[in-house]
Amino acid sequence: MRANGFRVNPINVPDPAVIRRKQGMPDYLGSCHTALVEGYAIEGHVPAREVKRLLAQRPKARGLAVARMPAGSPGMEGPGPKDPFDVMLVLPDGSYKLYARYNRDGSSQVY
Repeated sequence: MRANGFRVNPINVPDPAVIRRKQGMPDYLGSCHTALVEGYAIEGHVPAREVKRLLAQRPKARGLAVARMPAGSPGMEGPGPKDPFDVMLVLPDGSYKLYARYNRDGSSQVY
């Protein structure tokens, strides 16, 4: 995130799920960390490109989430194959919809 122009202030907490729930992010979209960016929660390994799009569009939402820790997602890069993954837009009522899809080859589609 720093390489993409975001200021990062990491804070270790005993139970990240507490922060996720406080921000209204569903546990079933949980991952290993939650970020707060200009009033939005960012759960898991969300690409910076999607965070920037969120901030430009400013939809009525709680934030974005990438569930679990898919191989090949930002911060989970490695020599092995990439997993496809979805970026979900979490709406004010806690429901969600597809925001972007990332494929094994690194290509993506936005919704």
